[in-house]
Amino acid sequence: MFTHIDDKYAYDGKLGALYSKDKTEFKVWAPEADGAAVRLYHDCRDEKPYRNLPMTKSQKGVWSKVAYGDLDGVYYTYVMTYDGIEQETVDIYSRSAGVNGAMGMVLDLKSCDPAGWDNQDYVKLEHYTDACVYELHVRDFSIDKSGNFCYKGRFLAFIENGVKNAAGDKIGIDHLKEMGVTHVQLMPIFDYERIDETDLHRPQFNWGYDPRNFNSPNGAFSTNPYDGRMRVAELKRLVYALHKAGIGVIMDVVYNHTFATADSCFNKTYPKYYYRLWGENGETFSNGSGCGNELATERKMVRKYIIDSLCYWAEEYKIDGFRFDLMGLYDIETLNEISARLKEINPNVILYGEGWTGGDSPLDWNKRAMKLNARHTPDFGFFSDDFRDTVKGNNFENRDKGYVNGASGNEEYVKEVMCGRIPHPQIPNLTKYAWTDSPVQTVNYVEAHDNLTLWDKLYYTNGTESIETRIKMDKMAAAMVFLAQGIPFIQAGQEFLRSKPFPGGTAFDHNSYNSPDAINSLKWDRKSEYKDVVEYYKGLIALRKAHSAFRMYDGEQVGKNMYFIDRLPQHVTGFVLTGDNEFEEIVVFFNPNDYPVTLHAFGKYGVYVDGGKAGTEVLRTVEDDYTVEAISTIVLARKKPEPAEEEYEGLATD
Repeated sequence: MFTHIDDKYAYDGKLGALYSKDKTEFKVWAPEADGAAVRLYHDCRDEKPYRNLPMTKSQKGVWSKVAYGDLDGVYYTYVMTYDGIEQETVDIYSRSAGVNGAMGMVLDLKSCDPAGWDNQDYVKLEHYTDACVYELHVRDFSIDKSGNFCYKGRFLAFIENGVKNAAGDKIGIDHLKEMGVTHVQLMPIFDYERIDETDLHRPQFNWGYDPRNFNSPNGAFSTNPYDGRMRVAELKRLVYALHKAGIGVIMDVVYNHTFATADSCFNKTYPKYYYRLWGENGETFSNGSGCGNELATERKMVRKYIIDSLCYWAEEYKIDGFRFDLMGLYDIETLNEISARLKEINPNVILYGEGWTGGDSPLDWNKRAMKLNARHTPDFGFFSDDFRDTVKGNNFENRDKGYVNGASGNEEYVKEVMCGRIPHPQIPNLTKYAWTDSPVQTVNYVEAHDNLTLWDKLYYTNGTESIETRIKMDKMAAAMVFLAQGIPFIQAGQEFLRSKPFPGGTAFDHNSYNSPDAINSLKWDRKSEYKDVVEYYKGLIALRKAHSAFRMYDGEQVGKNMYFIDRLPQHVTGFVLTGDNEFEEIVVFFNPNDYPVTLHAFGKYGVYVDGGKAGTEVLRTVEDDYTVEAISTIVLARKKPEPAEEEYEGLATD
């Protein structure tokens, strides 16, 4: 429908409020508008502008206007006219906003940089598989009464060092450093709809998958949502604090849809262009997101917008990576261009997302960035729902069991997911059904913000069993995440058995997108209550980071250096890893049975992981028969022999 518009009017220049000290140029792309103007406001609460400036249409359908003087801190909107009807709208390119995102803000971005900002750099990874990703929501991180944060629910909670829970254990950013995670994935931090920023004293919560202004930080996380400068400056301080701690920042982005549709800023700027449509004449908005609309990523100016936005976040905020919501609604060409452009800015950028949609879409199946098309977007990882459901049971059936909590007969599936779901010479099924050839495209997880937490899932599937038994299941699931080939991913609080109970504690929230803080907040006292579990996760992360055999980055490596062991006791799975930076051989066994099994060691091995502990130090040694306890993991390893010293004979003399 809009192909002719792309052919005639696609524009490759800069758009938005282009600020300099002596002038600001406003530019908006709207080739079929009848008129456009920019309105300037001193304050985002003003009802009337202090200036109304008509804009002039120039090449490629771009309307522009230069306003002279230093406009730093001035708020602005556009007025777009179609068929004689004027509509005021925020600039889709606005880089900050006033309260509730109704006005954009002209801003000297350099003035928002914290001290030392220019001396930091991105967190560098040699390969995606070197990452350990920790997903969290800004409000969840610090809002609970169990955390003594000054900036509860705000960006600035991340700069607070020395915060402890009631038992005296480290929490907040000190906990993240202690755990050893390489990256924090922040759930939406852009400006989104369903929080009223004029009433932040009233508890409000939303995950944030309801985009409003993609390029502006969320005012609800700032100390003053009425001042667009604060949200920018404080988010930069968050990023800087994490970078100083050696932790990268991954931004959860949601360019697949907007919250509003007909009255969105995109539709007011250029009706229907930015959205996919059904019908010969585009009568209805398509809804592949399940949220009322979906952006038409294949259109040139939509693609440009998304790429411009991502590059802006990467350059201005030094964001280290991006997690894409409903990535199946993006076209493959757009994703590959995204990768190329972002790697020019940061060669170490990490990219991954959900390889599915939320509903039907007009976008051709062969063009969708679905998991089954992963080979066509080699720089992107995909969440492995195969891994998730194999380990703990079907995500959408509360009482369905997986490998760690009582399912039987899925040992072959365990092998498939532990090798990264890539072709492997010992697994014929993967020759036909593998959806990728590389472990860098596989994101392994058993818990995320969506659906039940792992601990709550184990209550539904094994609620009659003791807490001790369920903790063993949780530990085994964690071991599978961190010992599998691919990218390990956990949700914040998973390491201390995060739970989201409804009042009464016998039913659990599987979709807490707008649930109260009592359900969503991180209960930091649980870190002390389940310290043994925290230490186990911490040890697994340290072991993975120390040994390259757990972090192989291409399919050939995995096929050559990962061997699955046959003829094991019922339900037990195991494999051998070689090619490590330190160990000659690593042997891993999972025993989900409710009874111990005895195995034989062919040589002397150190035990680094068992049912109780995990880490980089030897727990004990075995060299004959040894026991793998019920519902537990064991990791054995043998160090490479020291190189023999050459005998020194001295210099020959007469």
